[in-house]
Amino acid sequence: MTPIAPDTTRRVFRGAEPIHGMIYFTPYGAAAYAALGFTHPRMGYFASRSAPMGAVAAEVTIATFFNFNPALVHAVLPEAWTIATPEQILAARLDAVDRSLRKAWGEHVDGEEVREAAELARRAAERACNRPQGRPLFGGHASLPWPEEPHLVLWHAQSLLREFRGDSHVALLHAEGLNGVEALVVHAATGDVPAAALQMSRAWDNDQWAEGVEGVRARGWLEDGPELHLNEVGRDRRKRVEHQTDVLGSYPYEAIGETGCSRLIEISERLSGEVIDADLGFPAALAARRRLRA
Repeated sequence: MTPIAPDTTRRVFRGAEPIHGMIYFTPYGAAAYAALGFTHPRMGYFASRSAPMGAVAAEVTIATFFNFNPALVHAVLPEAWTIATPEQILAARLDAVDRSLRKAWGEHVDGEEVREAAELARRAAERACNRPQGRPLFGGHASLPWPEEPHLVLWHAQSLLREFRGDSHVALLHAEGLNGVEALVVHAATGDVPAAALQMSRAWDNDQWAEGVEGVRARGWLEDGPELHLNEVGRDRRKRVEHQTDVLGSYPYEAIGETGCSRLIEISERLSGEVIDADLGFPAALAARRRLRA
């Protein structure tokens, strides 16, 4: 099979990512997890994304999710498994996906474009399943049965492709010697996401965040001054990690080639736009950035 250009890999992944990513914001998800008996606002996220690996210890989730404060994970795991089984949690998540995508795509939820995108994404995801080694979070998701309806197939395929790429990215961050909070500091220093948003969402306190900043600064990756900005060295190292993430993430898309990737980009960008516009809880700034990238 012909290798896929790294730029294509990034575009095809980003084009479809809102189709998966909405599950972390949609009110249907919060309602589904509340119906199970979850009360902690983060329990649904950590339990549902970990559930494909089974009722794992908090340490497994800390290891695979990489950049969250361990105290936050310990606050919800393993308690979540005493409230609902992984199977119940996954069923609730898939129901929330179904409701969300039906709201976004309406009468076209089983239309030709959704079916075509699902077929292309599934072919890529199934090729990814040939290389689970070193990708534990992907491996858990790859063990799940495929849904039958096209919109759910598309969502599950993008979930697999996301975790395949994510596990590779974590390995590359480790190779750079970055810990979880330092990786977030580097991300913040690109200017793509405000530092406060990354610190808050991953639950690092001010002292821990400051320690992360100093760790990155000690590597010589930051410009002088109180603001977080990557210098030339930092930009180069960040670019190298992102490029290699695209390289490692290209393997699944070889199943559909550049032509299939171009078609998947074309369809998924339209479908993702409808997901973003469907009032499913995407933060306004995140939605704006995704529209700009489309």
